[in-house]
Amino acid sequence: MSTSPYQLPTYAPGSRRLHVVIETPKGSRNKLAYDPELGLYKLMGVLPEGSVFPYDFGFVPSTLGDDGDPLDVLLLMDAPTYPGVIIEARLIGVLEAEQPEDGQPQRNDRLLAVAAESRQHKHVRDIHDLTPQLLHEIEHFFSSYNQAKGQPFRILHRSGKKRAEELVHQATQRTGT
Repeated sequence: MSTSPYQLPTYAPGSRRLHVVIETPKGSRNKLAYDPELGLYKLMGVLPEGSVFPYDFGFVPSTLGDDGDPLDVLLLMDAPTYPGVIIEARLIGVLEAEQPEDGQPQRNDRLLAVAAESRQHKHVRDIHDLTPQLLHEIEHFFSSYNQAKGQPFRILHRSGKKRAEELVHQATQRTGT
């Protein structure tokens, strides 16, 4: 019997490297998500023409965010991977954000991480190591992606590695792992 990607360890054994399970690869217009009932990755939507995911997008296993799903991660790395690939990464920060759910504001943060094996981003240790232009483009992607679905998405704060680690800790506590 196989283990659900949701139930994999949050961290790589013997390290503080975060596990990230990829759902949607960099450059894809197709938003994919793991469906635990099917045990497969499912097409959840298609981005408008000209829009693509700027980096691989996935989740941190054995976490539960305020929205009831595993924590979302945008993973900076050198080339796209594939849905279902697990990658060791280091947290660099978080875009703390909210969007409405049933008319009420709901937190839906986006963790930012760098693949441990990345050559292109090996110098990035904290969100503040990213250029303001790149951060703006990442924020714009999330806002426009949600706007295309008719959902407002509001960035509350850009926070560094320490805050991201706190959010991961809280999210693992919610799952009891």
